[in-house]
Amino acid sequence: MPADGRFPAGARLALTTFTTLPVRAGRIDREVAGVAMALAPAVGMLLGALLAGVLLLLAAVAPPLVAAAVTVGAAALLTRGLHLDGLADTVDALGSYRRGPAALEIMKKPDVGPFGVVALVVVLLVQVAALAELAGRSWPAGAAAVVAATAAGRLGVTLACRRGVPAARPEGLGALVAGTVGPLAPAVGAVAVALVAVAAVPGRPWQGPLAVAAALAVAAGLLAHVVRRLGGITGDVLGATVEVVTTLVYLGLVLSA
Repeated sequence: MPADGRFPAGARLALTTFTTLPVRAGRIDREVAGVAMALAPAVGMLLGALLAGVLLLLAAVAPPLVAAAVTVGAAALLTRGLHLDGLADTVDALGSYRRGPAALEIMKKPDVGPFGVVALVVVLLVQVAALAELAGRSWPAGAAAVVAATAAGRLGVTLACRRGVPAARPEGLGALVAGTVGPLAPAVGAVAVALVAVAAVPGRPWQGPLAVAAALAVAAGLLAHVVRRLGGITGDVLGATVEVVTTLVYLGLVLSA
């Protein structure tokens, strides 16, 4: 395959990695993986647009809390629940206070421990509560908030896959994508997500970009901690990053609204 084939292959890989859209996977290698991780925020915007449609359409015929709960369920369905699973596994590993291979073994277990359960409950409750508030906003603002938060979660993955961040294991998704993203993609993604976030809070154009920046700063700190504890990133860590950043952006968009 010619070298420029990495872009369509990367787009397909991004869609199959971050959504359940029926896209046929093609070439998969680290070069293609780098394109896919760079395109993650764009996939997040597409997914966010779908979720915004679900939220606002349901909010027109159902109570906001019901619309919000269904939207969170749709988000899990459209991503196979993989990000939530990654969150639970990562929190369980970090909560064990073990390091390196011992912590990675905990992440591989199929069961969910108490730390993981609490993390899932808190994240889902915050997301539902925030979306219930966003359901009452005007169409442009409510939709922009959902798109910005969903895209920001995937931008967190782009940042986690930047050059210099190692993989925790020699195999798996983390090994495929770790260190594959150059400095330009995160910068472009951050600007794009911030621009969408401007419209998310009527009368406070600064609040949306600030919420995105604060969430990504927290994610950067969490990533540094994970690398110290685990030795690098894994697919579970990337999933946890998606959920943490998305939830924090939702929270930042509804504070003092």
